[in-house]
Amino acid sequence: MSETVHETGGTGPSHRGVEAGVAVVIGLAGLIAVIGSLRVGIGWADDGPMAGFFPFYIGLIIILSSAINLYTLFAATNDQGLFATWGQLGKVLSVVIPTGIYVGTLPYIGIYVASALLIGTFMMWLGKYRWTTAIPVALLVPVLIFIFFERWFLVPLPKGPLERLLGLYA
Repeated sequence: MSETVHETGGTGPSHRGVEAGVAVVIGLAGLIAVIGSLRVGIGWADDGPMAGFFPFYIGLIIILSSAINLYTLFAATNDQGLFATWGQLGKVLSVVIPTGIYVGTLPYIGIYVASALLIGTFMMWLGKYRWTTAIPVALLVPVLIFIFFERWFLVPLPKGPLERLLGLYA
């Protein structure tokens, strides 16, 4: 992706570069769908379409759409300038990375502990709250979620070792 200078003096990836990157990644996802569909069969069986029939055509539509996006992107004469400055992208990543870690740790430590850690981290790091505010909120929200979902609605959520230790595995 090429780098562009913003009118405020900041630099970052160009709009055209980001759009091209997204189109290529989505096109590759469509290609993966097509290849997977070919492996399981895209024809008709005695009882109807085979497992890969519909995903195959959806994959083809995705590839075609990505190709059209790339064509129109490079056929246009204007670049549309800067997508975002590196500082703006850093702010986005400051939310995306901890959220990814949260999702990755959910199966191992459970939703309640992971949520408490995420809420506390976001409040103190991004929200600049004092720990005297952040920690009670970070502990209270998962407790309320437990009461609402597990006790009132009877919807079990992923639990980890702490819940097992406390005997909350009902």
